[in-house]
Amino acid sequence: MPGVQPDPDPLLERLRSGDESAFRELVGKLHGPLRRLAASVVGSPAAAEEIVQDTWAAALEGLEQFEGRASLKTWLFRICVNRARSRRERDQRMTPFSAFEASDEDGPSADAASFDETGHWRSSPADQRFDVSPEGEQLRGELRDQLSQAVAALPERLRVVLTLRDVDGLSGEEVCNVLGLSESNQRVLLHRARTKVRAALASYLNGQETPEQAKRRSTP
Repeated sequence: MPGVQPDPDPLLERLRSGDESAFRELVGKLHGPLRRLAASVVGSPAAAEEIVQDTWAAALEGLEQFEGRASLKTWLFRICVNRARSRRERDQRMTPFSAFEASDEDGPSADAASFDETGHWRSSPADQRFDVSPEGEQLRGELRDQLSQAVAALPERLRVVLTLRDVDGLSGEEVCNVLGLSESNQRVLLHRARTKVRAALASYLNGQETPEQAKRRSTP
């Protein structure tokens, strides 16, 4: 209803009162997700850690100005992604994430029937492929490695959305708030990211060479 203010966040109130345990609690909960987000933009774990440290410092400095219109988590993620964009532009002179829009250059999306009503795959490429034997565990480990490689090979705009949604569990609305995307663009980017990762895993399981593997093989 108009004029109704959201309930105050107890953690935010504790932070503003200088409660150090509240800050430790927040760091323990969000440091890892923030580092993954930064790494998905800049690619370097060392740079990602520096970005997250800068994020915490900026958050502490700006805490009194934070109006609580978004959640504390969304606010922190937004600070982090903005700093990661700036770091990447400075170091590699790359186009910022906000300049990208979903386009046909990302390739066709998979058939909608491959996904359920929530946007997730109806079945995993690895369904019923592995047993509980040591060999099965080894194959699961290999699949996890392939998954990491497939995500790392995504274009930045797809990788960041996938990391926020499927790794850190943010909602579509939260991702839109963090990255400044429209809901429709967020859905398209997420769908394309999931499609590319699924295709890479399916190629691996079927013994086929993925485009990324072919590129690495052909590079002198």
